Amino acid sequence: MPRLTVAIIGGNEDGYSIYRMLKAVGDVEILGVADPDPSSPGVKAAAADGVFTTADYTEIVRLPGVDVLIEATGEPEIQMYLHQIKPRKTSIMEARALDLMLAVLREKEKLLEARRVQGELAAILDSVQEAIEVADSRGVIKYVNPAFTRITGISEKERIGQNIFEASPDGALATVLRTGRSVVGHRTRVGGSNAEVISNAAPIIVDGKMEGAVVVFQHFTDVMNLMEQLRQSTSIIENLSDKFGQVTTSKYTFADILGNSAELRRCIQVAERAARTNSTVLLLGESGTGKELFAHAIHHASPRRDKPFIKVNCAAIPDSLLESEFFGYAKGAFTGAVKSKIGKFELAHGGTIFLDEIGDMNLNLQGKLLRVLQEMEFERVGGTQTIKVDVRVIAATNRNLRELIRQGRFREDLYYRLNVVEITIPPLRVRKEDLPILINNLIIKLNRKLGKKVKGLSKDAEEILYSYDWPGNVRELENVFERVMVTVDEEVFTKKHFIQHVSQFKASPERDIELIPIDQMEQLLIRKAIAKFGTSVEGKRRAAQALNISLATLYNKLKKSRTEDFTN
Repeated sequence: MPRLTVAIIGGNEDGYSIYRMLKAVGDVEILGVADPDPSSPGVKAAAADGVFTTADYTEIVRLPGVDVLIEATGEPEIQMYLHQIKPRKTSIMEARALDLMLAVLREKEKLLEARRVQGELAAILDSVQEAIEVADSRGVIKYVNPAFTRITGISEKERIGQNIFEASPDGALATVLRTGRSVVGHRTRVGGSNAEVISNAAPIIVDGKMEGAVVVFQHFTDVMNLMEQLRQSTSIIENLSDKFGQVTTSKYTFADILGNSAELRRCIQVAERAARTNSTVLLLGESGTGKELFAHAIHHASPRRDKPFIKVNCAAIPDSLLESEFFGYAKGAFTGAVKSKIGKFELAHGGTIFLDEIGDMNLNLQGKLLRVLQEMEFERVGGTQTIKVDVRVIAATNRNLRELIRQGRFREDLYYRLNVVEITIPPLRVRKEDLPILINNLIIKLNRKLGKKVKGLSKDAEEILYSYDWPGNVRELENVFERVMVTVDEEVFTKKHFIQHVSQFKASPERDIELIPIDQMEQLLIRKAIAKFGTSVEGKRRAAQALNISLATLYNKLKKSRTEDFTN
């Protein structure tokens, strides 16, 4: 078939529509488009495709070899003039004929689109795992998908054309056709099959009239399996939610442990070496010395730093709950246990568990803890499954564990299991040379927290802080400073700001000392001064000032004291 050449006069919407449609036809060549408006959609589209365009339609008529002139303007004058000037072999398609052609082409487009949608819908329905069955308003079955045959064993050929009122009169599809209302969760057997199914069905409404109905169903066993999977998934999600809500990591590093005293630096060195191993660490020290800070730092410096760091305060949890807190419990283990709960040891798997105030744990739980430390396995309360864990243990206490062992309140075997690496953190009263760095850090931190502009302390304020023994250690120091900074607006704190806060905690006066030789009294005062100000150079300088002797004299007397202790 010879190729047909056309030219279009009019770049309006009709002209643009015919341009798009003819462009898609393989046997048609568009030679040009004319319109006095260069911004008309037909002209712009033709120009973009490299097709000749012009504002003078007579130029289109003079194009050589045009078989058909398409007049899309609808203007009678233009139509009459075209008939006068067109070549004899050129035909003209006027606006009315063009409208008919456009209507036909549009219907064709709709038909093609409908076929495309039908094909996509068929592909979707064929791939669905649930069975689908469709019937018209009279009950004649028009469609079943492959899943229908898989679930019921009835082939498409056997089913299509049957009437649903005869094939499955009690099913959801027949019910919808009788009542016109949707059906949800209908349990029945498919007619002609032994398959027990759960069905959902709905009417097909077109222009307000029910033209049929569709049913979707699954095998009852599949539904039960899905419900069980959902139950299991829900349980897993709940456990994970509990776990995510409780799992934490370390907040502090060794850089957060402030102080340069020899006693503290020795503790840090031991802790840093211990952090590189998986050995159990026992942290000893008075309340407020920073045992938890050390535990965080050890975990952070260990190969387990990216794993959980779980803290358990053994003194804060009642004995009756401590076991379930440690090891979790199984569903139904006791009244109110409506679901299983993960314990702290399980949460800490792969990481570190910090057992604070270990000296307050009851003997029964001490035995169970010993087993975990030895075997790294346990059972949840009320459970039978043995759970294995990989956990590094750090324990801490301010109690004298050896004394508790003598009293029968702490297991000796557990003590030796915990006491692989022992670190005794010194109290603040024996490392007062660390006070300047601690105080400076507190001022910076509390200035930021409270919006203050404190610059420092006066000499008399420093003296009162140095002379106080801080029985609550660093925690008490932090509390006192925050209390003062909250209530005082000055930029430099003096003695009057602290005297009321530290004097109330001062220890009771020393008991009367029996008469003893002067040299022994001298040694007693020297030891007391060293205990108060510390063993650093700065501490000894302060001790010498307090005793009203020179630093050299103090060194000589200390040397003499050590010699006498050795010879005695």
